Amino acid sequence: MFDRWTGITFALLAALLFGASTPLAKLLLPQMTPMLLAGLLYLSSGVGLAAYAFVRSLRSNQSRHEASLTRKDMPWLAGAIVAGGVVGPVLLMWGLAATPASSASLLLNLEGVLTALLAWFVFKENFDSRIALGMALIAAGGLSLSWMGRLEAGVPWGSLAIVGACLAWAIENNLTRKVSLGDPVRIAMLKGLVAGSVNTGLAFALGAELPAASSLLATGVVGFFGYGVSLTMFVLALRYIGTARTGAYFFVAPFIGAALSIPFLGDKLTVGFVVAAALMACGVWLHLTERHEHEHHHEPMEHDHLHSHDEHHQHAHSHADPPGEPHSHPHRHEPLIHSHPHYPDIHHRHGH
Repeated sequence: MFDRWTGITFALLAALLFGASTPLAKLLLPQMTPMLLAGLLYLSSGVGLAAYAFVRSLRSNQSRHEASLTRKDMPWLAGAIVAGGVVGPVLLMWGLAATPASSASLLLNLEGVLTALLAWFVFKENFDSRIALGMALIAAGGLSLSWMGRLEAGVPWGSLAIVGACLAWAIENNLTRKVSLGDPVRIAMLKGLVAGSVNTGLAFALGAELPAASSLLATGVVGFFGYGVSLTMFVLALRYIGTARTGAYFFVAPFIGAALSIPFLGDKLTVGFVVAAALMACGVWLHLTERHEHEHHHEPMEHDHLHSHDEHHQHAHSHADPPGEPHSHPHRHEPLIHSHPHYPDIHHRHGH
């Protein structure tokens, strides 16, 4: 049985790494255009993870490797990459060109809200009033954090483009959950390589030029950890606690970025920051203290993922299956009815 605290840890670490990348990326912006920086951050994450995957493949202990992506995973993964790596950034750049910064900051908080709404009402992920309230408080914290005073009047099409970008990333998050059984390193690697190639190509087409070698190296380090490692942990969190809860924890990334900007970039401590901290702390507390337990029925299921032999994995093995635990191989879950605390991980996506 998956431990939800493992999923929460992965989600918060993903938010920490991504949030820390924001003030670091701001330091790099004077050396290159925003679109080129976005492309290089994605691309360096893909290249770095590809190098890690190659080194990992040389290890002798194959039993502990994650399950490979299958042909059935490809449409979901392709949809996630196109939505989040191509459509989202293009819409964002278009929207930012026609929308005041204050309006854009507020609108970008819609990603977490749209991610949860799609997970709950389209992909039928379970939630209750406690989780909904926690998500609302975290979202309110995000709004408070990005509040820049009176909203300036923006061009409607630009605002709609930013909303479209948030919707694209929300779709990406939910589609990625569909492939979260597969190797998270390869999932994040493919996203980084494709999104990075597209955005870097667009940046050069718009006249961008490569920065100095030192800036390229710094961008590579920030991209690998802030985008590559962060996305890998985000995929693992999806596997353990589902899309909406992962999105809620990841929603604290802007708060982390803002907190780090105070000592490192000299930003001022504002009332909005303090309010955001209080709201997000309450929302995260509601999620951390959630307890969901009832009798539930596991339908027969066949799949492949890294697992150990807990109460949900009582199956026979053939001589071809890898020894040791945890290990990965195709296996079948027989029907099972029992009761225990659980969350919408890959084995608990049942109706209520």
